[in-house]
Amino acid sequence: QVQLVETGGGLVQAGGSLRLSCAASGHTFSTYSLAWFRQAPGKEREFVAAISENRISTYYADSVKGRFTISRDNAKNTLFLQMNSLKPEDTAVYYCATGVYSALSKDYPYWGQGTQVTVSS
Repeated sequence: QVQLVETGGGLVQAGGSLRLSCAASGHTFSTYSLAWFRQAPGKEREFVAAISENRISTYYADSVKGRFTISRDNAKNTLFLQMNSLKPEDTAVYYCATGVYSALSKDYPYWGQGTQVTVSS
């Protein structure tokens, strides 16, 4: 059974940084693409970033491009999201997901439980 566990969320001031991690188990990590999504209160879940299984391709939402970096360590079955220059509008629950390389949530059958990121102004 595939399990994804996110850590690293918290409270940070605007302009600060956080690094999210997502530990995966239960599948062949290196053969699947991975992504981060987020959901703010009262809003739909939205795509943040994706990385292909071979780490060659990455894709970012326009709202985070240049501030966030997605990476993965296939030897440690771990996905990362480095978030810099955080803004209050980045406040959300962040989810990692594994599946097919895409910006669409329907292409990711496995999801973590989420980690809260709160950016104060």
